[in-house]
Amino acid sequence: MIKTLSLAKRNAVLKRMAELVQQEESILISANEKDLNSFESADIAMIDRLKVDKDKVREMVSSLKKLAALADPLHVERFQFTHDNGLEISNKTAPFGTIMIIYESRPDVTIEAAGIAFKSGNKILLKGGKESLNSNLVLVNLWHKALESCDCSEDWITYLNYSRTETQQFLEKPTQKLDLIVPRGGERLIAFVKQHAQCPVIVSGRGNNFVYVSHEADLQMALDVIINAKTTKISACNAVDKVIISRDLPRKMEFLNHLVKTLKKYDVAILTDTKLAGLDGTSQMENESVWYEEFLDYKIVIGQVPDVDEAIQLINTYGGGHSAAIITKDEEEADTFMQSVDTAAVYHNASTRFTDGGQFGLGGELAISTDKLHQRGPIGLQHLVTNKWYVKGNGQVRS
Repeated sequence: MIKTLSLAKRNAVLKRMAELVQQEESILISANEKDLNSFESADIAMIDRLKVDKDKVREMVSSLKKLAALADPLHVERFQFTHDNGLEISNKTAPFGTIMIIYESRPDVTIEAAGIAFKSGNKILLKGGKESLNSNLVLVNLWHKALESCDCSEDWITYLNYSRTETQQFLEKPTQKLDLIVPRGGERLIAFVKQHAQCPVIVSGRGNNFVYVSHEADLQMALDVIINAKTTKISACNAVDKVIISRDLPRKMEFLNHLVKTLKKYDVAILTDTKLAGLDGTSQMENESVWYEEFLDYKIVIGQVPDVDEAIQLINTYGGGHSAAIITKDEEEADTFMQSVDTAAVYHNASTRFTDGGQFGLGGELAISTDKLHQRGPIGLQHLVTNKWYVKGNGQVRS
């Protein structure tokens, strides 16, 4: 077991890593080009996540610097109690120990998620996908240089260059102690990890996010929110896939036609439910199972419900538990929606694209969890801790 590094050491490593990533930008982008050139899938979401350009490098450097500036999440006192017999009892935050992060594409996970896990005092095992191997190896090499320059063991961050079979074997019979596993990727990866893991798993689940346009909605606002949530980054789990509108929406057909026309400008394929079948520029979805799907593509479903209660029921039945939004001027209706929808994040008159650790002021995120334990929604630095009870006495025994 390696002793938890001091806050000064952890911050020094993060700052040095930021410098190295900036200095080696051209080497990283060149390695990433090799990954992109050998990537054979036409999956535009995966390609978007895989790509590292100057803007992505800037984001990596910024996330490392922000992490270094954040307060120490360790040894924070959460509870204190003095027993009648004089025992001093307290509960403080503590590191998990060893965290394994398994991820597809996304070289930035090698920076942001690993950085959060490192700052919170954990040893990290990284298992990236073969499609991003060249990029990941460059970044892990930089982590090792940053650790070495701060007189820290390289063992704090290890890259596991395993095949799928080797990964399964490691999950089922780990060759070292594992305290937590975080899968970052699609539903098949998450199911694979949950099936074989022998320790707790934080599920960073699918999106399949909804926007409900109330009969009390500002129509221009509704249009702006939908277009932003659907088209700005289709590879993001916080993108919107489903739009449901109130049956009693004023100027309903005018709004729908404008929405369809605007979505078409972004080459979005538009499906409808049976209630809106025949809408110009759309196709009717083949079956109800489409409501469950996360698209990660230029594709959207538009449906209709009679009221907010039906909207809530639809979202809670088919949604991914990630994010949902209501567009309405009615504060009471918004409160009903926000309290009743079963998602990690719920919005009133805003885009679901804000469900992100950085946007929520957390300084980045390890993942966005759709589980209700241990932390729901974006998992930031302050959430990636467990706790420990400290009991100080002077010989007390229990009668």
